[in-house]
Amino acid sequence: MDKDQAKRIIEALLFVSDKPVSIDALKDVLKEVDPTEIRALVEELNGEYSTQGRSFSIKEIAGGFQMLTDPLYSRWISALYKRPPDRLSGPSLETLAIIAYRQPITRTDIEGIRGVNVDGVLKTLEERGLIRTKGRVDGPGRPILYGTTSEFLQHFGLKSLEELPKLKEFKESDLDFVKMQDKNEVVDTGTGKLVGDEHRQLSGLVESEGDNKPAPILDGADKEKVDESRTFQKGGVTEKEGTE
Repeated sequence: MDKDQAKRIIEALLFVSDKPVSIDALKDVLKEVDPTEIRALVEELNGEYSTQGRSFSIKEIAGGFQMLTDPLYSRWISALYKRPPDRLSGPSLETLAIIAYRQPITRTDIEGIRGVNVDGVLKTLEERGLIRTKGRVDGPGRPILYGTTSEFLQHFGLKSLEELPKLKEFKESDLDFVKMQDKNEVVDTGTGKLVGDEHRQLSGLVESEGDNKPAPILDGADKEKVDESRTFQKGGVTEKEGTE
């Protein structure tokens, strides 16, 4: 089997698949091609699609490769299939985020963080295949431990959990200005000039009461991973969506 033929076979397999196809699965079909060469051929296909300005590409998500359309065309795909947006509610997203970052985690621990009952939310997330039980705590009551699934990775377009946006504690050094200690004044570190209250209010620099507590924020480079863009696979099935 020559290189071009192997490449076209990979393209055909990914085109007909409605879920990510692992390198091992591709290797089972292309017995004469090693995994390293398979990955290289996928990269060549993506290079061709990019050069030709195609409306789709091959993404590596959830431990495999999948052919997906560009989010740019989601509006027209939605119009064709007339399907309502498949989005998670705010409480579901909050609970899912806690599980993703703290897994394996018990229901009690999740409720301790959120401050509300999460029985209904956990049931919804399990029904959608985004979380599953990962075992039980070896202690009183043996509470269930929850974790995310490969469907979770596929839903958010992640190769692995290592691609989750990194969290850090909010620090004043993250801002591009500093407050003077003796006066309630702000110094623009770029110009060295004082910034008046009126200008600060307009530019969103004035803090409201209670906003000075440390809070987890996303690194700037990672914000793109949880935006509201949605990627569709062939047939109009949603493969990636971010927060509402």
